[in-house]
Amino acid sequence: MAAKFYLYKGRSKRVEKGHPWVYTDEIEQYDGDYTNGDIVEVYNFRGEFIGKGYINDVSKITIRIMTRDIDEEIDVDFFRRRLSTAWEYRKKIIDTSSCRFVFGEADFLPGIVIDKYEDYYVIQSLALGIDKYKKIIVDILINEYGAKGVYERSDAHVRTLEGMKLESGFLSEPFDTMVQIVENGVKYYVDIEAGQKTGFFLDQKENRKAIHKICKGAEVLDCFTHTGSFALNAAIAGAKSVLGIDVSQHAVDFARKNAELNNLSDIAKFECHNAFDVLPAWSKEGRQFDVVILDPPAFTKSREAIKGAVRGYREINLRGIKMVRPGGFLVTASCSHFMDTELFSSTITQAAFDARRTLRQVEFRTQAPDHPILWTSDESYYLKFYIFQVI
Repeated sequence: MAAKFYLYKGRSKRVEKGHPWVYTDEIEQYDGDYTNGDIVEVYNFRGEFIGKGYINDVSKITIRIMTRDIDEEIDVDFFRRRLSTAWEYRKKIIDTSSCRFVFGEADFLPGIVIDKYEDYYVIQSLALGIDKYKKIIVDILINEYGAKGVYERSDAHVRTLEGMKLESGFLSEPFDTMVQIVENGVKYYVDIEAGQKTGFFLDQKENRKAIHKICKGAEVLDCFTHTGSFALNAAIAGAKSVLGIDVSQHAVDFARKNAELNNLSDIAKFECHNAFDVLPAWSKEGRQFDVVILDPPAFTKSREAIKGAVRGYREINLRGIKMVRPGGFLVTASCSHFMDTELFSSTITQAAFDARRTLRQVEFRTQAPDHPILWTSDESYYLKFYIFQVI
C-alpha cells in the first residue's frame, strides 16, 4: 500500500488546480511507511484524492505528481504512454529532426528532460524519483524510437537540492558525442558530452528563424553568441556581415567551426569579448549595426537575485540599443523564469528611455513549442523574446 499524504486546509488549491508540485510546508500529516523515491498518494484535508507521484523529503518539493488517476500504475506502460503522447504532440507542431522530446512537468513527467539530436538522445534527470525509471526510459527510446545512443547529462546543480550526486555518461553503448544537426537550414556540431545544458539551446529554434527577415543585407552584431546559432542564422539569411562575440574562447572556437561547416566564415566572424566591457567602448567609438542581438544567459536563477538581474538586463539593453542604427533592429531575450514578461518589458522600456531612443515592437515570442508552457505550472514559462525596430 502506498503511503497517503494529507495537505493542510487552505494549502491544497494550487495542487488541486493542476500544479504538479507539493511543498514540504503544505503537508499536514501522512499515513504509512515510505522510502524516498517511492510513489505516494496525495489527498486534501477532506480526504479527497488529488494525485500520486514520487516523494523525496530531502527536497522542498517533497512530492511531484505523476498522475491524477488513482488507478493508473507507474510502470513500463505508463512511461510508454507518456513518451508516445509527447512524441505525437511534437510531430504535429515542430520539426522533430532535433527537438526537446520531453519537457518535464509540461509533459507530465516531472523531473526529467529528454533532448533529441537526430538519432541521439540526451537525458537530464533532475529529481530522485524519476532516477529510478531511467533504465525503463532508455529501453523505450532504443527499442521504440530508434535511438542509436543515449547520453546522460544529469550534471545540473539542482540535483544537489535533492540530495543527489551530479552524473553524466553513456546510458547506452558508447558513441561519438560530437553530433551534427541541421536547423533552419544551418548545420551545427553539437557537443552533447561537454556543451552547455544538453549540448544546444533548442528552445530558440523558431526565434532564430524569425530573425531571417530582418537580416538580409544587414550588418549584424550577435552578443553572447555561444556556439554561433543566431549569428549563423543571420548569415544564412543573407546578412552583409556578422560579428558574434562571447566571453568564452571555447564557445568562440566552436562557433568558428560551425561557420566553417556552413561555408559562412567569410560572412560570420567571431571574437572573444565580454559584452559588458566592449559594448560601452564600441558605443563611444561610434560603432553601429543594422541588427543587434542580445541573448544572454540567465542573470538570475532565484527571486532573491532579481534586483541584480534587472540591472544587468537594463545595462546590456541600453548598450545594445545605442549601437543600433536609426531604423535598425534590436533582438533581445531573457531565459530567466524569475524575470517575468512585465518586468523584462519595463526594463527594456527604461533602457530605451535612457538611450533616448524609441522602440517599435515587431514581434514578441516565447520558447519553441517543443518546450510547452503548462498554464498550471508557471515554472514552465521562462523564455521572453522581442524584436524591435529602433527609431
